Amino acid sequence: MKQFLITAAGVFLGLTIFLIGVPFLLISAAAGALAPEPLPGKMVLNLDLRAPITDQDAGVAAIFRGGSTSLISVLETLRRAEKDDRVKAVFVRLPEGGMAPATADELRFAIKHFRAGGKPVFAHSQGLYPSGAVASTYMLGAATDAFWMQPDSSFQAVGMANSDIFLKRAFDKYGVKADFAQRYEYKNAVNPYLYTDYTAAHRESALGWMGSVYVSALTAAAADRKRDPVALKAVFEAGPYLAQEARAKGLIDQVGQVKEAQDALIKATDGAKLTEMKDYRGGLKALDLSGKPTIAYVGAEGAIMTGSSDTSNPLSGDATAHSDDVAKALYDAAEDKDVKAIVFRVSSPGGSDTASEQILAAVRAARAAGKPVVVSMGTYAASGGYWISSGASEIVADPTTLTGSIGVFGGKFAVGEALARLGVDMKSLKVGGDYADAFDPSGEFTPAQKARFEGWMDQIYNGFVGRVAQGRRLPVERVREIARGRVWTGAQAKENGLVDHLGGFYTAVDRAKVLAKVNGEVKLKRFGGPQSPFEVIGRSLGMTSASLRTLAASAWILGDPAAKNIMDQAMQARLRSQGANVLAPAPF
Repeated sequence: MKQFLITAAGVFLGLTIFLIGVPFLLISAAAGALAPEPLPGKMVLNLDLRAPITDQDAGVAAIFRGGSTSLISVLETLRRAEKDDRVKAVFVRLPEGGMAPATADELRFAIKHFRAGGKPVFAHSQGLYPSGAVASTYMLGAATDAFWMQPDSSFQAVGMANSDIFLKRAFDKYGVKADFAQRYEYKNAVNPYLYTDYTAAHRESALGWMGSVYVSALTAAAADRKRDPVALKAVFEAGPYLAQEARAKGLIDQVGQVKEAQDALIKATDGAKLTEMKDYRGGLKALDLSGKPTIAYVGAEGAIMTGSSDTSNPLSGDATAHSDDVAKALYDAAEDKDVKAIVFRVSSPGGSDTASEQILAAVRAARAAGKPVVVSMGTYAASGGYWISSGASEIVADPTTLTGSIGVFGGKFAVGEALARLGVDMKSLKVGGDYADAFDPSGEFTPAQKARFEGWMDQIYNGFVGRVAQGRRLPVERVREIARGRVWTGAQAKENGLVDHLGGFYTAVDRAKVLAKVNGEVKLKRFGGPQSPFEVIGRSLGMTSASLRTLAASAWILGDPAAKNIMDQAMQARLRSQGANVLAPAPF
């Protein structure tokens, strides 16, 4: 009995700490972030791109993504900073490896727009190493007024490489059967399970988009540095170099420590104070855009899945586009009488066909309600990501967005033989038709099951092609030519009719304004998106946000100074929240 009471007391204490202590820690962190210090009168904004970059705001979940930065928030903040007389310049810290090419494109567009207003941008690198699309990182540095590198750091941005691990021989050795079907030869996601090397189609597709990304980066860098593209490519590929050699060859502008580069920019701006971009963003007041036309902003980032975020882990670091949430946001925007058009930001490598169809139906409904829908493609808008984009009024993609992949694949791993070699026997039972155990992992499809499975795959693929043909107003035969599962960059997709315009997020905003016949500044209002800290924590504990606020308010009434401070900050945040979901207006 004594042990039971001790155990019960321990459980009660643990629950108390979890239900009260953990929420208050999280609320404190969130509330603290909402109370920035007053901003300096003159600022150089410090944009550190070495941390992971998500496409869209992840809310509280960003805490669990390793301090990631939202690309959309950076773009918005730079637009606000352009017209803020307190902001004199921007200082960019570049990553040492490659960054997502489309992210680099978006940031390049934003930096050039910022510089067009007469404000300088400096970039500093502590080395460029052959990792991923490092040419895109170089391109971003080349778009600034002064590209600095640390002395004796490595300039190894000499090209672009990618590798895949093929498991076919290992599967054969251990008795694993990869029983998959693809529509069609370019839909190569499962190729590492089926082959020991690149197929001709796989090689063609991969080299096609890699070459497009590489050429796009070098062409843009050559234009920004006023160099002949062919000559720049030759110098670029003759490396690697040390920073001093890179400067001598005109690849960068200055060699110096990061502090030297910062001091040079501060001196050029007459002593402006270096300010972190997140602090600047946190100190901004909501824009008074009352009376301005409204354009809705709806986001979809990550794998496309059925359901809603209510049924998932709210603190997960994985981005997921839940079809219920995205569709509801689109329907809500379509029904809002103040909304003139919708910008639908898509950054997804694909996912469920049924989830994609639910979102596409919402896109079509918005257009039927008289609201133009312009898709802005991020890093990816492939497979299911293209499915949900195909019905838009127009599609805007970054030059290096990876899109297309109009195709499907599916199948199973048959592990019965592999387990048998380990002395484990897998047996199964079924009732019903022959297809009932089609996905039994003990063995491969039977010929009859394979035929029915292949027929189902054909139906999904034909439906995908038909939707693209309808949405893009292309003949079905033409779509079949450019589909077959092949991935295209945004630049390639524009050439073959899958994309209408090349540009970034604000290009899509401008197109939405044109289609809605709206002039001047607009209010960008977000529909859907991440939940507040109170909502996330409350849902995790099975409490409403009102209940959680009541819990915090109780501690405030009882005289807890820390809790009182949290509630005060939360109240201030609420007073500002009228504009919290409003992005910066388009500049013209």
